[in-house]
Amino acid sequence: MRVAKFLLLLVALGSATASAAYGSAEVSHFTLANGLEVVVVPDHRAPVVTHMIWYKVGAADETPGKSGLAHFLEHLMFKGTEKNPGDAFSRQVAEIGGQENAFTASDYTGFFQRVPRNNLKEVMALEADRITGLVLTDDVVRPELNVVLEEQNMRVANNPAARLSQQMDAALYLNHPYGRPVIGWRQEIERLDRNDALAFYRRFYSPNNAIVVVAGDVSVDEVKADAEATYGKVADRIESKPRRRPMEPAQEAARTVTLADFRVEQPSVNRDYLVPSETSAQTGESEALEVLAHVLGSGENCRLYRKLVVDQAIALNAGAFYAGTALDYAKFAVFGAPKPGTSLHQLEAAIDDILAEVIARGITADELERAKTRLIADAVYAEDNQASLARWYGSALATGQTVEAVRRWPDRIRAVSTDAVQKAARTWLDSRRSVTGYLVKSLQSEEKRS
Repeated sequence: MRVAKFLLLLVALGSATASAAYGSAEVSHFTLANGLEVVVVPDHRAPVVTHMIWYKVGAADETPGKSGLAHFLEHLMFKGTEKNPGDAFSRQVAEIGGQENAFTASDYTGFFQRVPRNNLKEVMALEADRITGLVLTDDVVRPELNVVLEEQNMRVANNPAARLSQQMDAALYLNHPYGRPVIGWRQEIERLDRNDALAFYRRFYSPNNAIVVVAGDVSVDEVKADAEATYGKVADRIESKPRRRPMEPAQEAARTVTLADFRVEQPSVNRDYLVPSETSAQTGESEALEVLAHVLGSGENCRLYRKLVVDQAIALNAGAFYAGTALDYAKFAVFGAPKPGTSLHQLEAAIDDILAEVIARGITADELERAKTRLIADAVYAEDNQASLARWYGSALATGQTVEAVRRWPDRIRAVSTDAVQKAARTWLDSRRSVTGYLVKSLQSEEKRS
């Protein structure tokens, strides 16, 4: 049960590969009578399947003042139903040699199992049961809240980089709930209880607010029959409505955040720009941002690494990425770690020079073609991971995209021009839409200073 754990991989590769499972043969998409969407991605190389259910609800859908509720409920979904009490779900998955886990993000919550193909219907029945059958008591809720608090302590409170990231998000989003951390603010997590979890569960967990993705050694006919026999028996219990959140006002001032901690081993400068997501972007915008991020910051031949690490020798590392898989907004990030003797502000100025050059002159035709070739090649190679196929389709549909949009991703990348990339840089690399974060080492711990 990790807070969007797998998204770290998608960020590392760029969200392009997160939408690039286009080559899979005969991908099918259908909807059951109760509103449940089902995607089937055949992969017959091994007799196993990855089964995932994605609920179109995440941290950005929480009631203000109750941050962390989506993630807390993710944990509680493993506490059993009347039909499968306690840890019966997990024991059955383990007994058939399967693996399971779950994740929460700002826009969705997901649960998955990887099992032998002959056990697909079994795990479908288990997941169908807990869509509406979750049973919660204070005896299981209270101890699990302590588990979540310990996770927050381990992953955030004791991690300076994670704390800086939270502070930057809070500064980047002036009005949108993406500014809340997925795991929640600690003082709000501490107050969550059984009633909060059940109300959230009943409000969002329903077949017509979910997507099932099955990737593996299956046929669409098999999956459809099994889905009808399991998920199809669960009645929808909510009204389907568009997901409307508070939107951002015009951003008119660059912001800076500094986090100092005695545990910091390597200072860094990090900047996030508020940009459109793959879902909210105009035609061609997200693809241009993807190529721009690759040219600027992916690999040792990118501009930032080549100029700052190799040519000027003022940085130990530098890069950029576009995290575009989201419903409303996305982030375009640049970052660098200075060499000893170089200050963060000197490195930041050098980064700004490189960005200004791209804004003024664009990228070269060679850079464009290399980026396109590499992005599409990375996507093709990534198709060897069955679980990634399921994740790519699930994350796309859960954030408002379509199966066809996923399949057409390489054609959209091929259509990107140098002019489109320069326009994206001019439009979106605007300091007024940004937060710059400095991670620095303090001389003493918070305890000593207090």
